[in-house]
Amino acid sequence: MGKTFAEKILSRCAGYDVTVGDIVFAKPDFCISHENASAICATFKKIGVDNVFDPDKIVLTFDHTVPASTIAYANAHRVVRKFAKEQGIENFYDMNKYGGVCHQIMCQEGFSAPGLVIIGSDSHTCTSGAMGAFAVGVGRTEMAGVWATGELWLKVPDAISIEVTGDFQPGVGAKDLILRIIGDMRADGADYCSVEFYGDGIENMSIADRMTICNMCVEMGAKNAVCKPDDKVRAALEGKAKSDKWEMVWADDDAEYLASYRYSLEDIAPAVAKPHTVDNYATISEATGIKIDQALIGTCTNGRLEDLRAAAEVLKGRRVKVRTMITPASVEVYRQALKEGILETLLLSGCTITPPGCGACIGLSSGVLGDHETCISTANRNFKGRMGSKEGFIYLASPMTAAWSALHGEIRDPREHFESASDKAGGGQA
Repeated sequence: MGKTFAEKILSRCAGYDVTVGDIVFAKPDFCISHENASAICATFKKIGVDNVFDPDKIVLTFDHTVPASTIAYANAHRVVRKFAKEQGIENFYDMNKYGGVCHQIMCQEGFSAPGLVIIGSDSHTCTSGAMGAFAVGVGRTEMAGVWATGELWLKVPDAISIEVTGDFQPGVGAKDLILRIIGDMRADGADYCSVEFYGDGIENMSIADRMTICNMCVEMGAKNAVCKPDDKVRAALEGKAKSDKWEMVWADDDAEYLASYRYSLEDIAPAVAKPHTVDNYATISEATGIKIDQALIGTCTNGRLEDLRAAAEVLKGRRVKVRTMITPASVEVYRQALKEGILETLLLSGCTITPPGCGACIGLSSGVLGDHETCISTANRNFKGRMGSKEGFIYLASPMTAAWSALHGEIRDPREHFESASDKAGGGQA
């Protein structure tokens, strides 16, 4: 019997063949932490070792609130800066031209690559699976142990295969697909599983789209998520890869899966996740007309250049009716969007551009929700109190849906924009 992607990766870590349920000691290729590194530092010092196992394998970013929005966060930043200097950690992405949300940095800067093992002290570390890496989130105490020893144990997970075929219709994107999958599988449908995506539909997607899909798989309980790596990944790593140990690894054709699913992109429609759970799926027609007070476009789920470009295409020459925050996933994305004129289009449409980070998504800054306010968001969670008030309401959607809804002050189907554009191009003829 062949092996799944997860079994192959963890067999490599063990040095012998492993199967589902086995315990493996793995040496991660890279470890990523953000502001919670301040708490990890405290635990690390209690362990009693002087130095981290390998400073070149530790990546630190500031993203949860940049610039710091509270004294507590300012102090946390200070602790991490001091620790990085003391330990000689060069892969430190502070508030500068290299900064951004940790998951974006891992993929953008070449830390994530096929066949590598990535661990992070954030639940959405699985985003790096878009680059073909085995990427998992761990707790702060576990991360402190890894900093000290350079290894951790993992149980080989069951795996779920998802074949994706075809191409998206205009107005439909990767966010609509993953919301549909989570709606079908529910919040616990992939508990401690490796979710492995493949098919010509994945091949047709950009890496940005694959990042959106992998990012949200933790919302159905996945241990990790991964897309089959290809030439797009290879090209993205050219001249950027931070490790020479990467390898184009994928599951065997006869691998044994816990479950297998198939989705045709032609069948996917714009969608939302209604409050207050990510698996509360609804097609756009079921949510059309719901009034909104705010729109958030960006974050680690949909803050890449392609996402901002899609929103700008919808908003160009129009003006939003509600406050609309745009959050690029990194300074590099911010810079490229500025260079292309995307930010000017968004600003002229009435949007507010925020620093790259997580502030609005996690209710800390740059767009906190008040009581009884409703937001349409391209982020990954819509729990009560996620963006501020526990009396607020969050609908998750794609950048195109969020932008089109911001123009109308209510949730609307973005396909209306594309149908209108098509009519104009055709002279208004049916």
